[in-house]
Amino acid sequence: MKFEEKEPIEESSDDVVLEPEVTHDVVDEETKPMLDYENIKSSQDIEVPPLLIDQVIGHEESIETIKKAAKQRRNILLIGDPGVGKSMLAKGMAQILPHESLQDILIYPNVEDNNHPIIRTVPAGEGKKIVKATKGSARGHEERKTLITTLAIGGILIIGFFYGRILESIIAAALILLISIQIKPKNTTMSPKLLVNNEENRFAPFMDATGAHAGALLGDVRHDPYQSGGLGTPAHERVEAGMIHKANRGVLYIDEIGTMSMKTQQELLSAMQEKKYSITGQSENSSGAMVRSQAVPCDFVLVASGNIQVLEGMHIAMRSRIRGYGYEVFMKDYMEDTTENREKLVQFVAQEVKNDGRIPHFAPDALDEIIMEAKRRSGKQNALTLRLRELGGLVRSSGDVAIEKGADLVKAEHVLEAKKFSRTLEQQIADRSIIQRKEYSMVNAEGGRVGLVNGLAVIGDRSGIVSPIAAEAAPAQSKNGGQIIATGKLGEIASESVQNVSALIKKYTNKNLSDYDIHVQFIQTYDGVEGDSASVSIATAVISAVEEIPIDQTVALTGSLNVRGDVMPIGGATAKIEAAAESGMKKVLIPKSNLKDVMIEKKYEDMIEIIPTETLSDVLENILISGSKKDQLIEKMKSIGSKVAEKVPQSTINNPTTN
Repeated sequence: MKFEEKEPIEESSDDVVLEPEVTHDVVDEETKPMLDYENIKSSQDIEVPPLLIDQVIGHEESIETIKKAAKQRRNILLIGDPGVGKSMLAKGMAQILPHESLQDILIYPNVEDNNHPIIRTVPAGEGKKIVKATKGSARGHEERKTLITTLAIGGILIIGFFYGRILESIIAAALILLISIQIKPKNTTMSPKLLVNNEENRFAPFMDATGAHAGALLGDVRHDPYQSGGLGTPAHERVEAGMIHKANRGVLYIDEIGTMSMKTQQELLSAMQEKKYSITGQSENSSGAMVRSQAVPCDFVLVASGNIQVLEGMHIAMRSRIRGYGYEVFMKDYMEDTTENREKLVQFVAQEVKNDGRIPHFAPDALDEIIMEAKRRSGKQNALTLRLRELGGLVRSSGDVAIEKGADLVKAEHVLEAKKFSRTLEQQIADRSIIQRKEYSMVNAEGGRVGLVNGLAVIGDRSGIVSPIAAEAAPAQSKNGGQIIATGKLGEIASESVQNVSALIKKYTNKNLSDYDIHVQFIQTYDGVEGDSASVSIATAVISAVEEIPIDQTVALTGSLNVRGDVMPIGGATAKIEAAAESGMKKVLIPKSNLKDVMIEKKYEDMIEIIPTETLSDVLENILISGSKKDQLIEKMKSIGSKVAEKVPQSTINNPTTN
C-alpha cells in the first residue's frame, strides 16, 4: 500500500486581517483528498498487524522502550493523557515477553498445620490433570463408602425387623449414618485446589488490576460460616489467588497507580522484590490472619500508568524501584502531520472497524474526514491527535449512522452527522450555555458597552464558550487605592494574570490608578477560571472602563498578554472561534501566532471574520468603537511602543560588541 501526500498550500504572513476569502486556501486543502489511496477502495483493504504492539499508533519511541523492557523483563511507568494508548502498550508488551514455560499453581492442605497450606508449581496444563485425578480417586472412595454404609444400614434394619427390635435397629442405623457423614476419606481432604490455571494461555498472562482492592490484588481467604462439626471448608479450599499471582511470568497493569493506598503499594513493592507473596486474609469478610499460605510465585512485570499528577500519590520507594530496574516513559498526545502518520491513522480506522465487528468499513472520503478531525483535535499546526480512544468513538458513531442509513460503507456525510451525536458532555454543556446566554441577554452581539467584553474560554478539552467579563472603575475609598479586585472563582494562574494586567494599564492610560479601585467580574463562571488566556480580555475591559470608551459587542477575543503588552498564543483557538460564531459574533480576535492552528468547520467560514493580533494596541484598535478618545489612546500606545523600540538601536542588535 502506498500513499502520496498533498503538497501544502503556502500561506501569506503579511495579512493582518483574515477575511473569509483568505480562509478559502485552507478550505480547498481540506476538500482535497488527504492521501492518494490508489487501489484502496475502503478500509477493508488495509492490513491490520496481528500483534497489538504493532497496532499502537504514533508512539515509536515508546514502543522501542517497551520492546527493550520486554526483552529484559523490566518494569515500566507510562505517563500521558487518557486515551493515548497506555493500556494497549501494556497488553502488547505481554505478547512479546520472552517465551518462558508458564506454570500452574496448586495449593494443598497441610497435615501438620491446617492454617498454613502448601504451595506447589507444575507446568501449565498439568494442574488441571492433577486435580481431576485426585478428585476422581476421592469420588471412588466416596462411592465405596456410600455403598458400605447403605449395606450396613440395610442389614441392621433387616435384622431388627426379623427379631422384632425395630426401634433399636433404627437408632443403630441412624448412628451408623452419622458416623459415615463425619468420616471423610483421606483423598478428599488432601485434594489440591488449582489456584492459577495457565492451560489455555498462548502468550504471557496480562492482568489489569486497575482499581482492584487489596484482596483482589494480593489474594484473599474466603470466610467460612461452617467452622465446626465437621462441616467446615478446609483452609486450602478457601484461599483465592490475587492478580499478582495470576500475572506470574506475565504483565500486571495498574492504571492511576497513585490512587492506590500506601499500604497496598508497600505490599505490592514487597511482592515485586521477593517475586513471591503469601496469601492471607485482606478483606473484612475474609478469615483474617488465621490462614496464611506458603509464599506463592508472583514473578510479574509491572506496567504502571497515569497522568502527570499520579506521581504525587506514588510511593517514593515504588517509583525508585521502577527507575532503578526499569523505564519511565512520557507519551505524546499528538504526532506530526506527515504522509506516514496519515497512513497510520487509516490503519487505526481499519483496526477499530475490525475490533468492533459491528460497523461497516470506511470509504476514502470518510477516511479523509477522520484525518481532518484528527488535525482539528490536535489543536496544533501540522499535527494529528494521538488521543485515539476519543477518535475511535467517532469511528464507531459514524459506523452506527451508516448502518442506520442502510449503507454498505461509511461515507463522509456519515462522519459529519456522527460528529453531532458523539459530542462530549462539555460540548453539550457549552451548546446549552450559548443558547441560555442568548435567551437571557448575557451575550448581546450588537451595539457597544463600556467595560464589558466578550471573552472566550474552553470547557474540557475542545469545547469553546463565550465568557463575558465586566470591569468597573470606582473611586478609591481608602489610602490603599489602585487595587484590581477580580471575582468569579479564579484559579492561581488566572489571579496572577489579573495582577500582571495592572502594569499595562498604568503604562498605557493617562489615569492615576491610585485614585481608583478596579473591579473585574467573570460573569457566570460557576466552575471557576484558570489559565491566563483571558488576560487580553481583562485588559481591554479595564481600559474601556477607565477611559470610558465603549467596546464593540459584535467582537469576541482571546489571548494571553505579557507585561510588555505583546499578545501571546493560547490553546483551543479553533473551539473558541466556533463558539464565538455560534453566539452571533461577527469578528473574533486571536493571537497571530495561533493563526495556523485554526481549522474551523466549513459552516463557520462565512459566519465570522478572524483577525490576528500581535500587541494590545492591535486589540484595542479592532475592538474599541471609533471616536476621539479611541484615536488619542491608540496614538499614545503606539508612541509608547515606538519609544521602547528606539531604546536599543538596531545596529547594536545586528552587531553586538564582545569583550
